[in-house]
Amino acid sequence: MQMRSRFQGDRGLTVRMTVTMFLLGLLYVAFVAALIVLLKSWLLVVVLIAAMFVAQFWFSDRIAMFAMRGRVVEREEYPELHAVVDRLCAMADMPKPVVAVSEMDMPNAFATGRDPDHAVVCVTTGLLRRLEPAELEGVLAHELSHVAHKDVAVITVASFLGVIAGLIVRFAFYSQVFGGGRRDQNTAMVFAAVMGVSAAVYAVSFLLIRALSRYRELAADRAAALLTGRPSTLASALTKVSGDIARIPTKDLRTAQAFNAFYFTPASGREPGLERYFSTHPSLEQRLDQLGRISAELGGAAAPGKAG
Repeated sequence: MQMRSRFQGDRGLTVRMTVTMFLLGLLYVAFVAALIVLLKSWLLVVVLIAAMFVAQFWFSDRIAMFAMRGRVVEREEYPELHAVVDRLCAMADMPKPVVAVSEMDMPNAFATGRDPDHAVVCVTTGLLRRLEPAELEGVLAHELSHVAHKDVAVITVASFLGVIAGLIVRFAFYSQVFGGGRRDQNTAMVFAAVMGVSAAVYAVSFLLIRALSRYRELAADRAAALLTGRPSTLASALTKVSGDIARIPTKDLRTAQAFNAFYFTPASGREPGLERYFSTHPSLEQRLDQLGRISAELGGAAAPGKAG
């Protein structure tokens, strides 16, 4: 009920989230069933995966904050940041999330949390140094719209399968499930089957997440631009942040790249060639084109009022 915020809803996003979760649910069931058949230990598989799912879902905000070096900040420490979040939450008629700051030079922001009442919005110190107040408002409105649309929780759950598939591969290498040093033919076949199933699950979940992630970024841009009524400031922030990230050495971005799906803009600079088709975000050109159209829409909507 509380999520009837003033952020514009997006039916396309809702449909995509529903379809993605349905397909991932089927994949999840098939994955668990395949592992039970292959490993012949349903208790081990179910307990392990259920425990990790609960941990990731319930503690996703803490995991993300730890991984991205974020810390909760009070109003006394960052009064301007809190003031912007307060104003946007009042405009959007939504609960105020926890406000955090990450001590990173990379200019970026992200939202996390399983629901609006357990949400965190975090900005990096690099972003705070680089953006004007109006630009910062656009970025924060973008992140808050992720919370309002509930796509943060969906991405968190959706990424779970890929994480599990990767861990299963490591588990296959380092555990005694496959008989330690003994490698008879049956063991080798089970090993190959587990690796194959895990690789297939990772590939499918990877593609589904990328398709959803790109659309949800466009939906967040649109919702933020319409809420603030200033698409040009969000476009300015996007251009500035993308340009600055492109100048940061790749070696300094590698840690952050694992969390690209959560960031305002990917921590990878420019996206040449085929890389753009596997990106978590639409291209900068797509995002700016959409904001340009929204600016024209808002201008057209305002014209009759002026004439009257």
